[in-house]
Amino acid sequence: MTVKEVTTILEELAPLGHAEDFDNVGLLVGDAGAKVTGILVTLDTLENVVDEAIANDCNLIVSFHPIIFGGLKKITGATYVERVVTKAIRHGIAIYSMHTALDNVPEGVNGKICEVLGLTDTRILIPKQGALKKLVTYVPLESEKELKTALFAAGAGSIGQYSDCSFSTEGTGSYKAGAKANPTKGEIGRIHYEKEVQVNVVFPKVREAKVVRALLEAHPYEEVAYEIYTTNNTDRHIGMGMIGSLKEPANEIDFLKTVKRKMNAPVVRHSPLLGKPVEKVAVLGGSGAFAIEAAKAAGADVFISADIKYHEFYKAENKMLIADIGHYETEQFTKNLLVDYLTKKIPNFAIRLSESKTNPIKYL
Repeated sequence: MTVKEVTTILEELAPLGHAEDFDNVGLLVGDAGAKVTGILVTLDTLENVVDEAIANDCNLIVSFHPIIFGGLKKITGATYVERVVTKAIRHGIAIYSMHTALDNVPEGVNGKICEVLGLTDTRILIPKQGALKKLVTYVPLESEKELKTALFAAGAGSIGQYSDCSFSTEGTGSYKAGAKANPTKGEIGRIHYEKEVQVNVVFPKVREAKVVRALLEAHPYEEVAYEIYTTNNTDRHIGMGMIGSLKEPANEIDFLKTVKRKMNAPVVRHSPLLGKPVEKVAVLGGSGAFAIEAAKAAGADVFISADIKYHEFYKAENKMLIADIGHYETEQFTKNLLVDYLTKKIPNFAIRLSESKTNPIKYL
């Protein structure tokens, strides 16, 4: 199995197109065509993680956080990033990062937090905008079914739990073939009128190349007329954070103690208690202060995240409890999630959960 084959499997879980624009995801170091001897899954790729990969004959590191975030202008070993990249290259180790691509899928980082906390009826907290596109094309009546079948197989026409969704209207198309054309119907130099169907389908942005390829391969015309639009619709199945409900309402203090225990958090920083039961809980792994307003608007009683600054706790405004349990703590189960996923997809393959400690924050 090659690095590319493994990363293709990972992208079935978290397509890279779902990542935020500022992020740096995908294969960051290494040869996509290299044969994989073993996979080491980690939250961060540090020097001790690369050493662990070397010791266990793993030449592919699957990391949640990207080791290369900004541009590298030189690699001299002066920083921990440069040392990691140098050591990985020297030992033929590839490094692949998922980061916000995994943040934005319901089976990812935030879904895992919900699972650990036992939340039910979960949904995306901040649905992603610009993730849905629409294809409009025109096809002869007799070719409509065949074309739709190809588009559906490529991932078009899926809306939530529904597939093969489309809308068609009949009309008359016209064209005149030029001297060098090879028209499917009509004659060169003469205007031709054809009974056609206008086919409309939506598709995820990450499927665009595949959908267009299917369109061009299945369409009977030499030149295919089509338009693709980015919609303003939000995709409620993709996005940042999640919100769900407790099976039974809980006392605030009891709930915070439960969060601390289940999430292995040494400390929980929180806004003032409100003296009301906790029923709805919003979560966002990593730095999540940007989602405070969304959590309030969604009616969350508690918002669990990390890296909340002093003045950002004021945004609770006595309407919601904000709990900061630590960046590493919110994302710590991500590597377990990935090991479980890869083990199911690639049984009988060397997949290891990293034992290296990468949390840079210590508590006294």
